[in-house]
Amino acid sequence: MVAKAPPGHDLLLMPGQLYFGNQPSAVRTLLGSCVAVTLWHPKRRIGGMCHYLLPERNGGAGLPRDGRYGTDAIELLVEAVHHMGTHCHDYEAHLYGGADTLPGHLAHKPNVGVRNIEIGWSLVDRHGFQLMGVDVGDNVPRTVRLNMKTGEVQMRRSER
Repeated sequence: MVAKAPPGHDLLLMPGQLYFGNQPSAVRTLLGSCVAVTLWHPKRRIGGMCHYLLPERNGGAGLPRDGRYGTDAIELLVEAVHHMGTHCHDYEAHLYGGADTLPGHLAHKPNVGVRNIEIGWSLVDRHGFQLMGVDVGDNVPRTVRLNMKTGEVQMRRSER
């Protein structure tokens, strides 16, 4: 789901949402096991962010892309990059999140956060984005804010 905000206002991305453009003053989100990827084109001063919950969809071939899945969310951002007449390698990227929100509770649990990190890292690399900042894993929530005027990305780890 593509999120929208009035020009000059902050946009809060909820899980499964993404934004690409230059209208809000900032795009921000709160992460646990989810992952956010931010993109910024320093010359064109456009960018965006996705906030996905799961690495990829199992089955469902032929369904429309869904921002809840990392593979779909990042592909939607790549489409937006190309729609603007730009190239992935011109963008600065940041990768955040993927916390283990249930550390030590299950001996052999599938760690969604780790899988989210792996798919995000893989897709950032595959598309040729310039990875500028990373803070992933551990077991703490994070807040991420992309300033849409300057491209500055602020990430803050929350206390548990």
